[in-house]
Amino acid sequence: DEQIRRERASQHLPGGCCALAAIYLMGKFYVANAGDSRAIIIRNGEIIPMSREFTPETERQRLQFLALLRPELLGKEFTHLEFPRRIQPKELGKKMLYRDQNMNGWAYKKIEEDDLKFPLIFGEGKKARMMATIGVTRGLGDHDLKVFNSNIHIKPFLSCFPEVRVYDLTQYEHCPDDVLVLGTDGLWDVTNDKEVAGVVMEVLTNYEPNDPCRYTMVAQELVVRSRGVLKERGWRLANDKLGSGDDISVFVIPLGGPGNYT
Repeated sequence: DEQIRRERASQHLPGGCCALAAIYLMGKFYVANAGDSRAIIIRNGEIIPMSREFTPETERQRLQFLALLRPELLGKEFTHLEFPRRIQPKELGKKMLYRDQNMNGWAYKKIEEDDLKFPLIFGEGKKARMMATIGVTRGLGDHDLKVFNSNIHIKPFLSCFPEVRVYDLTQYEHCPDDVLVLGTDGLWDVTNDKEVAGVVMEVLTNYEPNDPCRYTMVAQELVVRSRGVLKERGWRLANDKLGSGDDISVFVIPLGGPGNYT
């Protein structure tokens, strides 16, 4: 993250990205995630999550706590409290559900003038945004990112520190059909874990266990199915829903050993 900051100044390269990394070391996989990509292990048909997405919803309490400690970061335009919906001026003095950085559930509070500000976190699911700007709260770069038409910087709320999960390969016997799947949000936006596991098992059965191409073909099939087919109404999946409009990058890594590729 610091290197990106330096290159931003020396090479005039703005922007940022998420990061998902898998490292094999001494019999263990270390999977580090900073952003909204995802990794899962499929072992004997079972799905084992190896990461979780970092979004304004999943990191709500961390973001709210930082805003509480440093209210100057909100630029007098946002409130760190969360409400089920936007509050209207006519609702001043009335009671409404809210939650703060210490709450998982909701409670009632009397609406005050300060509550009329735009919430730090607004929206649900893929539409959730922090400061009405960004939907990912961990990653690298974005040092220049500001709230539209303002001088409020987003960077203080973004973390470059990944969450790391460890999987010990020595504790299990793995067959050639056991894999680690790494994918960007373009895959997971339209394809859930169970559907990915289904594609993995479907494609792998069409190839011999010692065929090294089988894993590449799984990754290719996952990309193709998530992109969909171009029709008159845009890219469509097999169920006629919209295909992914985001970047789709997929790695499929076998856990069953190198095999005999002769």
